[in-house]
Amino acid sequence: MNDYIDTARRVIRTEISGLEQLAAGLGPEFRQAVDLVLGATGRVIVSGMGKSGHVARKIAATLASTGTPAQFVHPAEASHGDLGMVTRADVALVLSNSGETPELADLIAHTRRFQIPMIGVASRPGSTLLRQSDVALVLPAAAEACGNGIVPTTSTTMTLALGDALAIALMEHRRFTADHFRTFHPGGKLGARLSRVADLMHPDMPLVDLEAPMSEALLVISQKGFGVTGVTDAAGQLGGIITDGDLRRHMEGLLDRRAAEVMTAHPRVIAPDALAEAALAEMQERKITCLFAVEDGVPRGILHIHDCLRAGMV
Repeated sequence: MNDYIDTARRVIRTEISGLEQLAAGLGPEFRQAVDLVLGATGRVIVSGMGKSGHVARKIAATLASTGTPAQFVHPAEASHGDLGMVTRADVALVLSNSGETPELADLIAHTRRFQIPMIGVASRPGSTLLRQSDVALVLPAAAEACGNGIVPTTSTTMTLALGDALAIALMEHRRFTADHFRTFHPGGKLGARLSRVADLMHPDMPLVDLEAPMSEALLVISQKGFGVTGVTDAAGQLGGIITDGDLRRHMEGLLDRRAAEVMTAHPRVIAPDALAEAALAEMQERKITCLFAVEDGVPRGILHIHDCLRAGMV
């Protein structure tokens, strides 16, 4: 087992070395690549064959989810009709470690014929891909982690990191925010973490007046099913909340009391535009199950911890 761990550490350290060389070698060509993408009115067409193709798919997905329209085009399919997807409004990002992948020939020729800007990524400066590219991004001559230079490991890791660097540089230039990201990524745990309280809260809230008898408050608690009720004043502002703990503390003569006598004043609340993750953290820290969403003192909805669980935040 130690031998396996030693191998794993050697692989990771070799790839780290490649990434450090990549970072150190970045120059004006990277800035040119960013400017080329920013100048395109269409999409980034990302393409590659084999392992480079898998990396290209991921880069296209990262670009698309961070505000840069992008699409993966398989080079072999491009030769059989999919070149029609690549237009003069687009910019091509073509990946090939050797820069001589034969399946890329038709795609490269198409970009040259129709003056479609092309960014090439390869490890050989004199390769066909980089010689034909408008912007050539050269990968450093770093050792592959397999030790014999056969298995694409360090080279694919560097290409992937270069794609991430391009996506994040574009994202920062466009001032792409968490709200934008949520628009493109509504599903899954990431989407749940970026949800707002307003997205999950219930507008049909349990509410009673300050002067309401406790018999009415108990009925509202039972009907709404949240285990609590808010208490509002004449102006509609939230003055307090009645919880199960409040009921237990006032068991003696409970039905003879008014809501204002039983409630906990100044309860914890949250803004509707706050992140739902912040609301969940507040509920977990306070060991409570509900929060009223309040705007200018007026309750707009109620959020239950189960709403956060159903959204996949935990």
